[in-house]
Amino acid sequence: MTFNGEIFNHVELRAQLTDRGHSFRTRCDTEVIVHAWEEWGPDAFQRFNGQWALAIWDRRTGELILSRDRYGVRPLYLTRQGGELRFASEMKALFALSSTTPELDPAGLDQIFTFWAPVAPRTPFLGVSQVPPGSYLRIVDGRSTAHPYWSPEFPEAGREAAGSEEEHAEELRERLIDAVRLRFERSDVPVGAYLSGGIDSSVTASLIASFTDVEVDTFSLRFTSAEHDEGRYQQLLASRLGTRHHEVEVGERDIAEIFPEVVWHAEHPLLRTAPAPMFLLSRLVRSSGYKVVVTGEGADEVLAGYDIFLEAKVRQLYAGDPDPDARQRAVARLYPWMERSPGRTPAFAAAFFAKNLSLDDPAMSHRPRWDTTATLKSMLASDLRGDSAAGHDLVTAMPEGSGRWEMLSRAQWLEMTTLLPGYILASQGDRMLMANSVEGRFPFLDVAVGRFANSVPAEQKIRGFDEKHLLKLAFADLLPAEIVRRPKQPYRSPDAASFFAEGTPDWVDGVTCPQAVARAGVFRPQMVDALMAKARRRRGRGLSNTDNMRLVAVLSTQLLVDQVRAAKQPLRSPEDPTVLDFRTRSTA
Repeated sequence: MTFNGEIFNHVELRAQLTDRGHSFRTRCDTEVIVHAWEEWGPDAFQRFNGQWALAIWDRRTGELILSRDRYGVRPLYLTRQGGELRFASEMKALFALSSTTPELDPAGLDQIFTFWAPVAPRTPFLGVSQVPPGSYLRIVDGRSTAHPYWSPEFPEAGREAAGSEEEHAEELRERLIDAVRLRFERSDVPVGAYLSGGIDSSVTASLIASFTDVEVDTFSLRFTSAEHDEGRYQQLLASRLGTRHHEVEVGERDIAEIFPEVVWHAEHPLLRTAPAPMFLLSRLVRSSGYKVVVTGEGADEVLAGYDIFLEAKVRQLYAGDPDPDARQRAVARLYPWMERSPGRTPAFAAAFFAKNLSLDDPAMSHRPRWDTTATLKSMLASDLRGDSAAGHDLVTAMPEGSGRWEMLSRAQWLEMTTLLPGYILASQGDRMLMANSVEGRFPFLDVAVGRFANSVPAEQKIRGFDEKHLLKLAFADLLPAEIVRRPKQPYRSPDAASFFAEGTPDWVDGVTCPQAVARAGVFRPQMVDALMAKARRRRGRGLSNTDNMRLVAVLSTQLLVDQVRAAKQPLRSPEDPTVLDFRTRSTA
């Protein structure tokens, strides 16, 4: 076996396997996986509580098994060439072994320019696929079959778990305490904690501080831009917990300078610059001597913390209440953090929220975001444009019976299938962490936490317009009131302004000049030229949300194309007879 990740409940599994007659030579989770496969076969994956990408070669049956964790924390890519199957944690490893130049996949771009990320098994590149989260591949005699072992499940509307808010808050608290303790205590190196200033990381950092008598190290991201900075709340909690607190302050120029390296590690076109500051934060963790951090990712998906869930409630109101005043009051409660909030522009709000209001549409919650993002595809070269099938394909893949779920549950399933594995845990998470050889651990994605959160009624997760209501109730006594009661401020970073406000790095002109755009063959040179001229005139400020995404998409995609074509010197000969190749990730 070869394995990347952690099985946090390996101690309990080892005890069960020992009782069944297995003998162990080590205390590591890797050996537990081998014995678990021997004992339970594919059912072993349902018993694992962790984050993993692994490959098992079973000599008894002549089969190769490739498996990935439930939510897709750890990446696992594969390709076939010349009768060989190759797999790796990075696509770059596969490209290095290939004798051909990687080409972008139009269907993969269609998904990225709709959902912000490709949906497994799709990737941005032709001929390269990824093992879907919550599944394993069985390869026998060169033929592979996919087998899902897990997917997000929700009860039918009206059949949610019985119990009061207070009872469910207490159960959530207990499950999260167990999840944090498991990720903190089962580590052979010191564990630090991210501290963003929001409730998610405040909960996890507070729980870690409660498990130890020694000083805990916390790590925060600061911005020179007041619009994006949450330093006040970070300092508030760090002082209360008495942690040894570390900060990295990021300015617009910092993002521009590091962005090529960020794209190199992300291996995807990006629509936002948000991964760049996360790269700098993980670099701070590593330089401080830490290899593992606990973070709050996943809370917004499993406990309904995103604006998109609140937007869906407003759109339900638009569909059922003709009173324009009631609609406007609802919109005004959204986006308290946004300078250009739709609540201050009624005409825009009406146009945005009143579109695609069919309550029978399983994806009604996500249509506005998908439609907005899909406008980026107008910039693509003609041979990469076509009728978008991404949204249709995803809706048809929704589980049987999902039509009987609450609308919030359907929206959560869509987030857990698209944004969470493809962007939050990949481009913005694991890739930026592992670029600096730091492992992230995510208590909110614990098996028991996710299962319980999916079972509770929607109105306990969002009470009125109070997102993550149950989480706030569960930890109100542990956190400062200022953090519990503060309006949610989603993590964002400066986009277009990063590349123009404080001077433009040479690489920006290098990848966006008409010759470079034409050579890459991805975008229409005239449209890119017009967009760049507009951004320069305004120094990247005051651009629309769509133009910001367009600009970052162009820069990241152009960088990616240049990088994969420049990296075509094979690290090993393509004629190497090795049938299976596994590359671990490296910053080299």
